[in-house]
Amino acid sequence: MKKSRWSAVAAVAALAVALAGCGRTSDAGPAAEASTLGDAKATGTVTMWAMGAEGEALPAFVKTFEEANPGVKVDVTPVPWDAAYSKFQTAIAGGNTPDIAMVGSTWMADFGDAFQTVPTDVSTDGAFPGALASTKLGDRAAGVPWYVDTRVLYYRTDLAAEAGWKSAPSTWDELKQMASDMKTKAGAEYGIRFPGGNDSFQGTLWMPWSNGAQLEDGSTWTLDTPQMTQAYQYYQGFFADGIANPAADRSAGAEVADFVSGATPMLIDGPFLIGQLEKLGGAGFSSKFATAVLPKKESSVSFSGGSNLVVFKDSQNAATAWRLAQWLTQPDTQSSWYAATGDLPAVQQAWRSDALSSQATLAAFGTQLETAQSVPATTTWVQVSAAGDAMLEKIRLGQITPADGLRDLQKTADSLGLG
Repeated sequence: MKKSRWSAVAAVAALAVALAGCGRTSDAGPAAEASTLGDAKATGTVTMWAMGAEGEALPAFVKTFEEANPGVKVDVTPVPWDAAYSKFQTAIAGGNTPDIAMVGSTWMADFGDAFQTVPTDVSTDGAFPGALASTKLGDRAAGVPWYVDTRVLYYRTDLAAEAGWKSAPSTWDELKQMASDMKTKAGAEYGIRFPGGNDSFQGTLWMPWSNGAQLEDGSTWTLDTPQMTQAYQYYQGFFADGIANPAADRSAGAEVADFVSGATPMLIDGPFLIGQLEKLGGAGFSSKFATAVLPKKESSVSFSGGSNLVVFKDSQNAATAWRLAQWLTQPDTQSSWYAATGDLPAVQQAWRSDALSSQATLAAFGTQLETAQSVPATTTWVQVSAAGDAMLEKIRLGQITPADGLRDLQKTADSLGLG
């Protein structure tokens, strides 16, 4: 998994906010009712868009599908992440979409009216629940989960031992105590790093979710509840007590450098970080850190992200597009795709393959994904999330209480609605 995916998504957030008023393609008409593929064979040419590293890797990878389906040609167009949102909008407005595309899980509502409903005989059995939830728009499935992301705890095992900890923290209280001990007993500048800036609100949702909070109830946002307030009081306490740095360097590579140097020996992030830490840390560094599921309050819940595969309702070769989606989400294919790209499989059975099960640092991700949640499938989420980022900036700096911040965030969310 590449760090560039998360930073690229953050980079287009401002564009998404600006375009949110026209994000939902309501003028495209209602999506078709769920159909069946039946015995339809893969034939002809199918066009596909994919972003970032996936767009670069797919042309070679899908040759296996082409070989298994003689006469089929998969024409992949790589799309830069920072151009993808506007490219989808332009294509949908002009009726010039590809047959199939990779779509970020948080973009599903923005473009969902242009997506076909998944055929009833295209199986999504065995997909992680959070990933599957991200494909649902109302009562219909508008795509199939392809790969998943989630966040877990990274910690320096060598410094934890110096601080008197032999295992990962399992509760909120233990996490804060361990972070404090990393600073006072193991010499770290700060015990833990929390995200700041773009996507920081989304990156801290594990706290309210683990405290039993929900972001919305189906008809309205629910952001100023006691569960949310308690979660962000806990969050603010790390900064107020000097355990986390409210002004941590946000430049590219800073969190990795601070983790490797031991300046900040705990953080919460995605699977892409494993390779970056091993590269910067050098030979033997992999033995100095571990991953663990997030500490629980009522439960342990993290953010479920990633990308889905969708077929556009204007597709000229929908049957082949769905056959391709079906192939890309088979366990064996998902395992091979992980080996080629590092993308984590959305299908749980693929995690039993040697490629994944042999890596100890991945185990926490597989466990965490069992309870991970997706953000609401609404066209206003990007705007609400951006307002949440601004709120957290004030909370970190002690400029506002969590209760007041969440009350303001609730007002903003109410004015935006659920889309």
